[in-house]
Amino acid sequence: MSVATEKATPPLPKNSERRERSPLGDAFRQLLKNKVAVVSGVFIITLIFLAVFADFFNSYALQGYQDALGPNQPPYAKQVLQDNNARPGATSKNPSLEGFVYWLGADNLGRDLWTRTLYGTRVSIAVALVAGTVSLVVGVIYGIVAGYMGGRVDDVMMRIVDFLYGLPLLIVVILVQVYFKSLDRSGDAGGLVSYLVSIDKAMGGMFFIFVILGALSWLSMARIARGQTLSIKEKEFVEAAHSIGARPQRIIFKQILPNILGPCLVQETLEIPGYILTEAFLSFIGLGVNAPTPSWGIMINEAFQGLRSNPHALVPPAVALTLTVLAFNFLGDGLRDAFDPRLRE
Repeated sequence: MSVATEKATPPLPKNSERRERSPLGDAFRQLLKNKVAVVSGVFIITLIFLAVFADFFNSYALQGYQDALGPNQPPYAKQVLQDNNARPGATSKNPSLEGFVYWLGADNLGRDLWTRTLYGTRVSIAVALVAGTVSLVVGVIYGIVAGYMGGRVDDVMMRIVDFLYGLPLLIVVILVQVYFKSLDRSGDAGGLVSYLVSIDKAMGGMFFIFVILGALSWLSMARIARGQTLSIKEKEFVEAAHSIGARPQRIIFKQILPNILGPCLVQETLEIPGYILTEAFLSFIGLGVNAPTPSWGIMINEAFQGLRSNPHALVPPAVALTLTVLAFNFLGDGLRDAFDPRLRE
């Protein structure tokens, strides 16, 4: 009888098998089953790679040969150039310019659309990373503190969020951009404002976009982090930490934060397309990055003015913007499904 009992007893799982069944591992395996999310993630990683190493993939120097390449050239048009003021068809004295190929065509100033689209990736990825990081860090910290403290502190902190949430984000960004750009043009800025304007000019007009998006984009994240904290702090393991005398800082960073970080990361991924579209819209209306810094919004604006005669100039920035926004949306949806225990097999 004892022998049969010993044979029927299943072996204990090894430590490696236990680690494989961790919640993070289950979520990752669930994410890999979503082919659209995987392709979107690969596309985003490729964009980041191209943005970082854009200097190795551009067709020519970003600011060079602006008028020499010929305006509004269609894609794959080969040009032989003489110098910076030469017209297409002249004999080239610069071997590096012979047989130059417009992979995506040229804009109304003769600038290569592939190069400008490539460098425009830097602006969109920078906005996504900076605004997303600020929103995640500030929102999670604010929401955890409000949810963990509770009571009057929670009420006051969330009323501040409600007040700021009522402000129209896009209008506030437009007003701030108009104000500081007017100071930059007039030269009336002084003191700290002058210093901030100089930083914005050195960053190509992206500094105030970062500041405003970072200052107001964390509100939704704070609400989500607070709701997750209110749910987690009632769990048994948090009560056990209280019972052994754990300090609040340890409970927040060791017990609550790891359990709410997953949903917060998923939500932030879904918010990133809004940041990219906001920057593109501001650049489209002339309140985004400063020329000649390439931006997809600026390129769409320039191509829109000559849409009937040269529609090819609109395709590269529009396609790049659309695919990037869709990629972040699909990746966010995949992460949300992967971290949902009800959808795991």
